[in-house]
Amino acid sequence: MNRRQFLQTTSAATTATFLPSCGKNAPQKSLTMFTWVDYISDAAVASFQEKYGAKIIIDTFDSNEAMISKLESGATGYDLLVPSPYAVEHLATKNLLTKLDHSKIPNLVNLDPAHLTRSSDPKVELSVPYLTAPTVIAYLKSHVKNPQPSWALFARTDLKGRTTLLDDMRAVIGAALKSLGHSLNTLDPAQIAAAVDVVIGWKSNIAKFENEQYKTGLASGEFHLVQGYAGDLITVQQENPDIEIIIPEEGTEFFSDDLCIPISAKNPDLAYQLINHLLDPEVSAENMQAIGYRAPNTAAYRLLSEDFRGSRILFPPAELFAKCETIAYLGDKLPLYTAAWEKIKNA
Repeated sequence: MNRRQFLQTTSAATTATFLPSCGKNAPQKSLTMFTWVDYISDAAVASFQEKYGAKIIIDTFDSNEAMISKLESGATGYDLLVPSPYAVEHLATKNLLTKLDHSKIPNLVNLDPAHLTRSSDPKVELSVPYLTAPTVIAYLKSHVKNPQPSWALFARTDLKGRTTLLDDMRAVIGAALKSLGHSLNTLDPAQIAAAVDVVIGWKSNIAKFENEQYKTGLASGEFHLVQGYAGDLITVQQENPDIEIIIPEEGTEFFSDDLCIPISAKNPDLAYQLINHLLDPEVSAENMQAIGYRAPNTAAYRLLSEDFRGSRILFPPAELFAKCETIAYLGDKLPLYTAAWEKIKNA
């Protein structure tokens, strides 16, 4: 899952090191952050390095599952992780996360309390909310006539071969479940089976399941309708005003990613400092606007540009936001979804 434009990496698990300008005061300490591609701004990195005299080393992953697999295989050397909530819960069951010391994160007071009411870790015991945004639909206004703000757009045969869905099991099956009026975290086998049938119908129209090229493909006109991540699509919309972005009326996944310190961290104090730095209102506001995602930081909202704060995608109306959900940790029930995804891919 590529979540924005700043880190120039060629694949998941590529390491990028951000260094300040050379000189006698170049930092000697370092912190390694394991995160999504393009998920922290240059300015946030630079201001941290200048303030704390420590460089940030970035290692990236393209899915929660890839991140989990690497950690469970024994990978160490990471000081800060950026998993989604369901991955946080999984890592917690494996005792891989540090219980947070709130005294080292005074900027926790800036967190949006409304976000915490929807969080799987409302007391911020293991994870600090970082960024959040919806999985959305985007289309070219010049090619999609009479668009209904609904997941049903993917059933339109007039768009055959010009659409893409994410190569993301929970996001795609979740979209189908929402289109049927169900929770994207349902454990009802009949509801999941019905969603499989919906996705198989969509699959007959799509060009491919795609996590990366949908952005440039939509901007260039190769694709006319895509499912994607809001931050990515907000960026390409700035390049191509023909692009329209919507949250489907049935609701969607409103994903969230958190900041966690692994139990094996070699530099936990630096990790605490970076968490606190990212919660600073000015840093948070700049980071949001630079990478196109919403940080649940009440103190930072007042510093956002009018256009950003007015975004109906990142700050949707309450009625629509109430229909959005975060993907939940399913534990031993996950095979319900992996089996469904296998059926879809083999159809």
